[in-house]
Amino acid sequence: MIDLVVVGSIALDSVKTPFGEVKEILGGAATYSSVAASIFCSPGLVGVVGKDFPKKHIEFLNKRKIATDGLSVADGKTFRWSGYYEFDMNQAHTTNTELNVFSSFSPKIPKNYLESKYLFLANIDPLLQIEVMSQLKNAKLVALDTMNFWIETKKQELLDIISKVNLLLINDAEARELMNTPNLVQAARTLLKKGPSAVIIKKGEHGALLFTDSMCFCAPGYPLEEVKDPTGAGDSFAGGLMGYLAGTDDTTVENIKKAVIYGSAIASFNAEDFSLNKLKKITKEDADKRYKEFEKLVEF
Repeated sequence: MIDLVVVGSIALDSVKTPFGEVKEILGGAATYSSVAASIFCSPGLVGVVGKDFPKKHIEFLNKRKIATDGLSVADGKTFRWSGYYEFDMNQAHTTNTELNVFSSFSPKIPKNYLESKYLFLANIDPLLQIEVMSQLKNAKLVALDTMNFWIETKKQELLDIISKVNLLLINDAEARELMNTPNLVQAARTLLKKGPSAVIIKKGEHGALLFTDSMCFCAPGYPLEEVKDPTGAGDSFAGGLMGYLAGTDDTTVENIKKAVIYGSAIASFNAEDFSLNKLKKITKEDADKRYKEFEKLVEF
């Protein structure tokens, strides 16, 4: 049984930070999200790779009990991203993007995924997100992530899909741009009027804000002593959050608050090493321990 369907990019990344450099490592929004979610539930991945995609990565995903029935292997090369970070680790600088087979990605949901009650639409074209929603009609909670590129090139299509989902994840700069306001509270309130029952604004190392019509919940950032590579932290946050919700099958506001903290915990682990190196090692017990540390951070 697939608890959570994750649709998005699968990539080979090359990353340089002040603490090291890696080349052609496993990345992509759907990859980080599904690996994070697998700590709490059984996710099914939907994406596309080229024939050059190393088999060891598929073996790793399967070892994590991530279903890859929705992973297509197309003629051509796998999506690649290259970038670097300076000492402001909140800002990624892109040096090269090669969409390759991802440029013609047309997601198809396998039959064994169709009964899943949870769907996470990672950062892809809003038209593809709408297409996926039309295939997965039994989902009781659909979450969506996006980025500034779609805000600037397909704003109306993005607003259309936002009106159809239950939960929107967006970072602070994107929320301001999409709603044309410098005030995050105003941006969240306006976004809620567009359709979602909850909006989560990600603030990187400074935590996250959860808004509903009736409340605002502030999650702190975890004070890491060592940050090696923040690539995929936002996707790990989303995957941890959705994985927890799918694993508990509880969509109450109180449980979404807990999911935000678990997502923040997983994202903090992710930033401690390059690529998925840290997420490969952590367990549910590790996540529970850091969850309790988050509780102590805000206890007074």
